[in-house]
Amino acid sequence: MNTLAIVIVSHNSKEFLPPCLGALRAALEGLEADVFVVDNGGTDGAADFVRRQFGWCKVIDSRTNGGYSFGNNLGLKAAGFPDAPRYRHAMLLNPDTETPPDALRRMVAHLDSHPDIGVLGPRLELADGSLDLACRRGEPTPVTSFYYIFGLAKLFPHSPAFARYNMTFLPERQTADVDSVVGACMLMRGEALVKAGLMDESFFMYGEDLDLNLRIKKRGYRVVYWPEVTVKHLKGTSTRKQPERMINAFYDAMQLFHRKHFAARYPAPFNWLVYTAIETVRRYKLLRARMTPAEKRVVGSARS
Repeated sequence: MNTLAIVIVSHNSKEFLPPCLGALRAALEGLEADVFVVDNGGTDGAADFVRRQFGWCKVIDSRTNGGYSFGNNLGLKAAGFPDAPRYRHAMLLNPDTETPPDALRRMVAHLDSHPDIGVLGPRLELADGSLDLACRRGEPTPVTSFYYIFGLAKLFPHSPAFARYNMTFLPERQTADVDSVVGACMLMRGEALVKAGLMDESFFMYGEDLDLNLRIKKRGYRVVYWPEVTVKHLKGTSTRKQPERMINAFYDAMQLFHRKHFAARYPAPFNWLVYTAIETVRRYKLLRARMTPAEKRVVGSARS
C-alpha cells in the first residue's frame, strides 16, 4: 500500500497548476505517493495540459462540474476510497497552493507518529503573508455563526466565545486541536476517511470540508491545526471569476449545514430565524459584490 494519494480539483484553474505541481513534485521526494488531478468540468484544457506537461500525474477528466465535493470524490474513488483504499493517507489540495519541499514528508511523519489524529492541516499563508483564517475553525453552531456573519468575531478577535469560528484568539503559530481545518490543504488518515465516508456531494462548494472534519471527529479522531508547516494559498482565484454564483453557493452551504447538523435540535421558529438571517446576509453580500472590483472579491472564509 502506497503512503499518500493527493487530489487536486481544477475548474478553469490551469494557470495555477504549473507552480502548484512544480512545488509538489519537489515535496513528493522520498514519498510513495500519487497525484490525481481532476479537471472538474473546466473549459481551459487543464486535463490535456497536465497530461502533456506533468505526465507523472494521474488525470481525471470530468465533463461535468458537479461541485467541489463531487470533484474530490472522483479523485478519492480513483485512489480506492472508501471501500478498497490503496493508500494509507489522502490529501486534498487546491490548485492555488504551493507546498514547501519538506511539507508533505513532515506532515505524513507527524500523522504517522500520532495515531489518534484523523485530520492534519498546516498553516496556510495568503499572498500578502498573512494567515488564511480558514485553516483552523470551530464548529459553526448557530451562535458561533451569528457572531461570525454579523461581525462580532472581527470586533472581538481575542474572545474565545465571539471569535470561535476562526479561532483568532489562538496564536497562529500554536498547534491546536480544532473542529475543522480547510480543504485547500487537508491531510487525512486513510482509515478515518474509510470510517467517515467521502465528501457529501449535497454541498456544491463550501461547507463540505467542515462536514467531513466533523464526521471524522465523531468517529473518535482528533482534527489538528499544525503550523510547523506553512503552505502558500493564493486565495480567491475561482470566486473572483464567478462571484455571484460562489456567494450563492456559500450561503446555500450555510443553510444545508444547519439543516444537516443542527435543525433537529431546535424548534421551527428558531430555524426560521436562522434561515432568514442567512438570506439577509446573502442579499447584502450579492449587492456588495456587484459594487466591488473583481480583484478584491473573496467569498466567505473558506478555501477558494
